[in-house]
Amino acid sequence: TCEQTLESLQNYKSTIEALAATSICSDEFECRFLAFGSKPCGGPWEYLIYSTSIDTLELVALVSDYNGQEERYNLNCGAVSDCSVVQPPTDFDCENGRCIPTY
Repeated sequence: TCEQTLESLQNYKSTIEALAATSICSDEFECRFLAFGSKPCGGPWEYLIYSTSIDTLELVALVSDYNGQEERYNLNCGAVSDCSVVQPPTDFDCENGRCIPTY
């Protein structure tokens, strides 16, 4: 059902966010971002911030899979949203080992 799919997506999203949260920034690791989620009227819900201190290939694969699942949910369950466009970060600061986006 749509309710079960939404709950599954929320759990999946939490897992992905937890992985990204384990990343640290430093002189050795670069901060990056990924378009995260799929709005019903197009584009991402947000940008996921992470650094190269984690398995970035795994993270990219998980986010890509999640985005596809959410897009299918939107189509199959008649989801709606605002159509505002979320802006990606323009740069990052590294504070206390965390990537802080600037816009």
